[in-house]
Amino acid sequence: MPVPATDLLARSLVLLIALSWLAWDAPPLKGETPLHQRIDLIIAEKAGGSLAEQATDAEFLRRICLDFAGRVPTSTEVKDFLLDKRADKRTAMIDRLLADTRYADRMTDLFNIMLIERRSKHEEWLKFLKESFAANKPWDQMTREILAPDVDNESNRGSAMFYTARLEHYGQNPPDVPGLVRDVGRMFLGVDVQCAQCHDHLFVNDYKQADYQGLYAFVGTATLRTDLKFPAVSENPLLQKIAFKSVFASDEMKTGPRLPGGNEVEIPAITKGQEYLVPPDKKLKTPGVLKFSPMRVLAETLPRKDNPAFAKNIVNRLWWMMMGRGLVDPLDLHHSDNPPSHPELLDLLASEITAHAFDIKWLLRELALSETYQRSTILPDEAAARAPLATYRAALERPLSPTQLLESLLRATGQPVHDAKSVAELRDRFDKAFANPPKEPEVSVAPTVKGALFFSNDAVVVAWFDRQENNTVDRLSQLSDAVALVDEAYLTILSRVPTELERTDAVRFLKDFAGPRERAISHLTWAMASSTEFFVNH
Repeated sequence: MPVPATDLLARSLVLLIALSWLAWDAPPLKGETPLHQRIDLIIAEKAGGSLAEQATDAEFLRRICLDFAGRVPTSTEVKDFLLDKRADKRTAMIDRLLADTRYADRMTDLFNIMLIERRSKHEEWLKFLKESFAANKPWDQMTREILAPDVDNESNRGSAMFYTARLEHYGQNPPDVPGLVRDVGRMFLGVDVQCAQCHDHLFVNDYKQADYQGLYAFVGTATLRTDLKFPAVSENPLLQKIAFKSVFASDEMKTGPRLPGGNEVEIPAITKGQEYLVPPDKKLKTPGVLKFSPMRVLAETLPRKDNPAFAKNIVNRLWWMMMGRGLVDPLDLHHSDNPPSHPELLDLLASEITAHAFDIKWLLRELALSETYQRSTILPDEAAARAPLATYRAALERPLSPTQLLESLLRATGQPVHDAKSVAELRDRFDKAFANPPKEPEVSVAPTVKGALFFSNDAVVVAWFDRQENNTVDRLSQLSDAVALVDEAYLTILSRVPTELERTDAVRFLKDFAGPRERAISHLTWAMASSTEFFVNH
């Protein structure tokens, strides 16, 4: 018997209402779950035990200020944050710091050290980095500008320093072209093919001699331009494939430009003498414009969305920046015998940054919002203390970089530095005392006797702990109450309130000190600033 049309309409309405309620109650689709929550799920699933509790507000504030602003918070910032009762105050602080101009300064320092490894501090290069991060330029665009620098584009011509820092002559040594080849692979693909220059890598099965030679074909013809006052490179023509032999075999092999594990780029047939769209001008000393530019092809083919190695390399480095250890460790040894600690997480981060147009700031925000980032460094139990670092069951302590240490020390001592020349001179002093030597990766900062002696004896640094107008020692000296003085000292230098035991000991020290009160305050603040607690990002 047919159902009346009115009944069909009523049943359809009921069905639609029921389906809408089901959809409302259903959990969000995986793709709709915020990335930071998916990160935490993966970490928790593989933790293999209990996880550390959430970091205190003071610990979180110090950590996020160091990571996004490159310095510790002021005592006022700490007080305000501790008194803030909003449930979303951590998110608000993350967003505030990412919008601050000091974010670009912090990222400039980080990527300058990462990409140049202290070979140079050229102002054009630093300008390129700072303006790129201030504009939140996508990483694939930055990479293209680095790999194929445009000498006519004043806003990003400093990007050529990646090449020129490696092509400069040091004494009688020739330009470090093998180092350039190696660093293109390391910095942008997470692949170190240095030991595959003369034969297949002896210890990494994935790295073949053809991988090194393929990268060499892209950048091996790069030359340093000396006719300009800013960093600039040109190229000699590449008309045929690169011929090479293994030291262990006699057979000659050839390759054109090729990314490790990728397809070879065809070199177009160009008659010798017809290599240039615009020929070189010997009178003006201009190098001309090639018809086929391997560097330009490299910039077009390496930072592509369909190149997973490019995406995995940058997210692994950003994870290291925030968490203290890469999912792949070391950062430049991605290969099948050195798998990531969390393969599914590395894949997820790579796919997400690709989907978000290589937006570094977006990814850093998601990492900062995660419980993984916001955990305490205090391990939950004895079993966790024996767990591998790569479980991320607790936050990992990280030594401050020389620049972070300098900026934090200036803030903690209340020492004003107004002119750029003074800042540059101070950075040089701290780099000499605390930085790794040039050309060495700086993924960790180890304590040294040189650093300890510098902090104890450098006349400039020691003077910051003497009483000077409006500095920290001067401000503390004006507090008559010893308890209030100690509390303010801890907030200013260590970004937290002291424990009862710390407060009692410090008050006793001030009371029993045999000398002027301001000298006791000077000793107290110096001891706090020279502690391990101040030197690490915890």
